[in-house]
Amino acid sequence: MIVWGGRDGFVYYGTGGRYNPNTDSWTATSTTNAPSARSTHTAVWTDSEMIVWSGYDGFTFFDTGGRYDPLVDSWTPTSTNGAPSARYYHRGLDRE
Repeated sequence: MIVWGGRDGFVYYGTGGRYNPNTDSWTATSTTNAPSARSTHTAVWTDSEMIVWSGYDGFTFFDTGGRYDPLVDSWTPTSTNGAPSARYYHRGLDRE
């Protein structure tokens, strides 16, 4: 399981972790090139990466995101060319 982002009251997080049920342990995800802190974003799994997009940080609605690869613990920003307008509380599907 991968957890990323969210908020606690007025604090928005741009961090996360990977949970391994076999060892019952957590490992922090890299923050290099990660999307900025936000909540109410969408995160979907592609069978190899978690894609995070959009959300809100209390001041800004985002039209940005990132792709997280847990095998190499790295983030790649998503393109904004042709992206939908900024929003939050939206839904994404992880499989067809």
